[in-house]
Formats: sequence, C-alpha cells, structure tokens
Amino acid sequence: MDPAAGGFSEEQFRQICAELQQPALAGADWQLLVETLGISIYRLLDQQTGLYEYKVFGVLEDTPPALLADVYMDLDYRKQWDQNVNELYEKECDGKTVVYWEVKYPFPMSNRDYVYIRQRRELDVEGRKIHVVLAQSISLPQFAEKPGVIRVKGYKQRLAIESNGKKGSKVFMYYFDNPGGQIPSWLINWAAKNGVPNFLKDMAKACETYLKKT
Repeated sequence: MDPAAGGFSEEQFRQICAELQQPALAGADWQLLVETLGISIYRLLDQQTGLYEYKVFGVLEDTPPALLADVYMDLDYRKQWDQNVNELYEKECDGKTVVYWEVKYPFPMSNRDYVYIRQRRELDVEGRKIHVVLAQSISLPQFAEKPGVIRVKGYKQRLAIESNGKKGSKVFMYYFDNPGGQIPSWLINWAAKNGVPNFLKDMAKACETYLKKT
C-alpha cells in the first residue's frame, strides 16, 4: 500500500482471502498462543520492537458475515458497545476516508490515538463471497498529536469474513499494533492475548443488538 495514495492493492485484498481459506503459518516462527471460544490466535515475534504480530482464525456460530462486516464498519454504533472508545469518527481528507480513534487506557497510562485509512470490499473468490476490510496507519497534518495522548504509528489490521456454511461466519484477522510509550512488552502481549477473543465476543453481542435496533 502507498499511504499517500490512500489505497490498497488488489493483491492485498486477494492475499487476505487466501489466508481465510488456508492460514499461512509455515516458513516462519508462528506460535499458537491461545484457543478459546472457537478462536485460535497465533503470534510471531517482531525482533525490532519485542512485540508480536497476530493471526486470528475462528468461527462465530450465530453471526452472519454481512452483519459482522456492517457492525465492524459502523463507527457510531461502536461508540455504544465498545467501552474503550474515547473518541471515534471518520473524515474526508484529500480524497481519502480517514478514521480518528482515541482509546481509553487505565490510569496511570496515557490514552492512545490512531489515524488510519481503511477500505471495505466484497469479493467473489471462486463462488465464495468474502467481506474484506483493510486498515493501516497514515500520517496527515490535519490530525495533529494531542498533549497527553500517545499517537500509535505502527497499526495494521486485515479482516476477512465469509459464511461458515450455516448461519455463522468464518473469520480471519491479521493484527499488529505498537502502542509506544513506556508500556512493558509483556503487558502489551498479555493484553492482546486476552483482548482479541473478548473483542470478537463483544462484537458478536453487538451484532445481536444491531439487528434489534435496525
């Protein structure tokens, strides 16, 4: 991706679809971190930062793919169900749709904020309908850093969702996040291990409520 161009390549979309069907875990030191609630999380150590990249595979049994993608993209609704959101909105900048997201961190840590672009597409891969969302940090002068809030500059997320052949969704997510500051890497890695399954569980609950409100 060229962040300045504000877009992702066709190859990036196709690659994430391929991982949904066949996880790419060979040829690198990916380790199984946890299996819980039908979700498997693998991690790979990034030598430079001491942090991990994550790959998440799983099934949400009662959540249809289109609904899951809609809820994931709906920022206003996320402010209702995600207790960690302090501020969250989209803004058009230079022809790009940019997301600003400030996350609450527990005292005495500083809040973190993110500025990133994201794109959603629906792909047909050999008759399989796959919803894909790609997101990545971008640096723009319109989003100045705030005093007392640490800007996360190394954020990347890839999400692919398709039907599990029943009434639920098969999900693949790639995730890397370097929150910066003076947080020990063990604490960041512990939070990721526990936070990802909880986030997916909260999203599944949010989908149920979303159906009732629409």
